[in-house]
Amino acid sequence: MSALRPGTARISGLLVTTTAVAAGLVPAGAAHAVSGPEAVAGQHTSVVKLDVGDEATGRGCTGSLVDASWVLTASSCFAATPGTTLPAGAPALKSTVTLGDGKRIEVAELVPRDDRDLVLARLKTPATGPAGIVTASAAPAADAELTAVGLGRTRTEWVPGKAHTGAFTLNASDATTLTITGKGTDAVCKGDTGGPLLNAAGELVGVNSRSYQGGCLGGDPAETRTGAVAARTDGLREWIDGVRATTPGWQTKALVQAGTGLYQAVRLSDGSWTGYTDLQAKVGDLGGIRSTAAAGINGDTHVLAVSTGGGLFHTVRKQDGTWSAFGNVFAVANTLGNLTQVSAVSIGHDLHVVAVADGKAFHTVRNGAGSWTPFRQINGSLTGVTAAATASVRGELQVGIVSGGKAYHAIRQTTGTWTAWGDVAQAVGATGPVTSLSMAGTGDETHLVIAADNGTRQYHTIRNATGSWAGWGDLKGVLGTVTTKSVSAAAVNGELQLAVTTTDGKLLHTTRHTDRTWTTPAPAPLVGIPAAPGNLAITATYTG
Repeated sequence: MSALRPGTARISGLLVTTTAVAAGLVPAGAAHAVSGPEAVAGQHTSVVKLDVGDEATGRGCTGSLVDASWVLTASSCFAATPGTTLPAGAPALKSTVTLGDGKRIEVAELVPRDDRDLVLARLKTPATGPAGIVTASAAPAADAELTAVGLGRTRTEWVPGKAHTGAFTLNASDATTLTITGKGTDAVCKGDTGGPLLNAAGELVGVNSRSYQGGCLGGDPAETRTGAVAARTDGLREWIDGVRATTPGWQTKALVQAGTGLYQAVRLSDGSWTGYTDLQAKVGDLGGIRSTAAAGINGDTHVLAVSTGGGLFHTVRKQDGTWSAFGNVFAVANTLGNLTQVSAVSIGHDLHVVAVADGKAFHTVRNGAGSWTPFRQINGSLTGVTAAATASVRGELQVGIVSGGKAYHAIRQTTGTWTAWGDVAQAVGATGPVTSLSMAGTGDETHLVIAADNGTRQYHTIRNATGSWAGWGDLKGVLGTVTTKSVSAAAVNGELQLAVTTTDGKLLHTTRHTDRTWTTPAPAPLVGIPAAPGNLAITATYTG
């Protein structure tokens, strides 16, 4: 009895290729392998061609874009010999991905799994156009009908030129694999390795690994079995997202409080989002979190968490995705009573934190060595403070607060001295009672965003380098008619990004470009958040 074989091969001097494919069942009796009916144009554009090595000695595989920079495929496509461990890093042989439009992009980096036939391959330059494939959260049930995708050999063609699909039934599964059998004459053939295995919803449940190749052109004429094995992909969202978060470039880190939990996600430079991970499960249980702040420093993300018990804690997410343990800020920077909110921003290697406690605003600094200064009240004349925001502009700390429903502004100069609080309404114009605010610095400008009238109105203004303010810009034309719970702004790669959580359970994100135009706000996916989003903080980091 012949063994199941990997589906990669050189065919008549040409590498087997893959392009976009369509879901659908192969008609009974059709004389095709996994490449049953040709794809309907425009469907499954995330499926790509993968060529490893040169035409004389190389091999071909199928892969799936999970975002613009990463392709999920089988590690056996890159292994020097079958069954050997694939090292992480640059591929040993020149490897290229071809998109559905024919554009070819070289593979720069491999991140393999060590427990199954899977690897994430990073492209040297991001793809444009295709959306990433959606990964299923659970394994398919026994006897489920599945669709395999690839552009390997069919029953009658060596190099079909267009992708096809085949219908399969799930026979069994274990912790890392799915065993499937093709319906009729459908089979996984050479060149199909690494291709996606999809459930009825079109979600990825596995990656084709090896097969009997019964009925495939050029195979054993006596082999009739159409069985195959795929590597399971359900339950791997956190691993996939963790790898995606290492993509070089500017990123937006989002921290969202929901219920009593705090959850973290990354918006990558291509505009796609990772799913959210439970911060308390990663770092430590604080018994519940009700508010948060974040700031990026040298690729790391510093996170402040206000516990439901009124404590203030600090942790750092390193560039490699690891987290430090929660540190008790009050133990090193004095204890504050009745803590309600916190804001943070980086200036150089220092982390500046402004906390609202007992109706007053307090300031502390964590320097690059990890030492904290004591909390000190900022300009003690204002009380009844309900919210605070921070920004860094030209090395100075700019602070906004809300007191008595009005927004005020002050600056901590590089000498450590503070300017007096200024009434923003006197410079910009009156609004309804302000409920929340956020700030960000881009170049010499300070952006201030407020929510007023119990969150039903949102406004934006800019303070320029001379100290003058622009009039309020009503954000209804940008965000639409929404009621916000929380607003957060950040400067990312010289542009202003704005995110809001809304009373109808959404997180909306938009960008103000340097030409002063705003992008259409888009609901950010909330994968991994078990409750409606509440308090929100976004910040910029750069991953090198």
